[in-house]
Amino acid sequence: MEQAVKHPAISAEELAHSFEESGHVKVSLSGFSAEDWITLGIFWVMVALVFLQFFTRYALNDSYAWTEELATYCLIGVVFIGASMCTRKDRHIQVDILYRFMPAAMCRVMSTCVDILRVGFLGYVTLLVWKYTEIVGDEPMTTLITWPKNAVYWVALAGFAIMTIRALQIAWKNWRQGYSILEKPEAYDGTED
Repeated sequence: MEQAVKHPAISAEELAHSFEESGHVKVSLSGFSAEDWITLGIFWVMVALVFLQFFTRYALNDSYAWTEELATYCLIGVVFIGASMCTRKDRHIQVDILYRFMPAAMCRVMSTCVDILRVGFLGYVTLLVWKYTEIVGDEPMTTLITWPKNAVYWVALAGFAIMTIRALQIAWKNWRQGYSILEKPEAYDGTED
């Protein structure tokens, strides 16, 4: 049987002063970019829509069907604009185990090929989404909202276009510094000596 641990009692005044002792922490928003704020905004719109859906379904027993569709479209925006955040920070899933066993020159060549393939792939997908957006045209959404469905695809197109631009920036940075996160992950996670 476990014995309860007794903590010394402190007064409310001592507790209040303990927060003052920690000091002021400066907050910097300089690491955030436009796509971060856009994603955050779309996310909170999605949260509001999901809450409205939940409330109308379970509290009022009369669900607004359009909230589910719009929340789904917001999720698409969060995914594709949010993916551009990951591209900017070079934090997409990647396999770097092979780079630990290859010579440095071969690692450099393979890393450059990965950068070129990433830019090419994202650029091609941007082109495909552009074409698909033109095909969908002004087809209306399926619920009571009469907005054109291609607005959703314009958001996805913007996400892929931003990803392509950010991939170009990452490739240029990797070329200038002479290594990428694949070759030297310790330079990116703060464990480098």
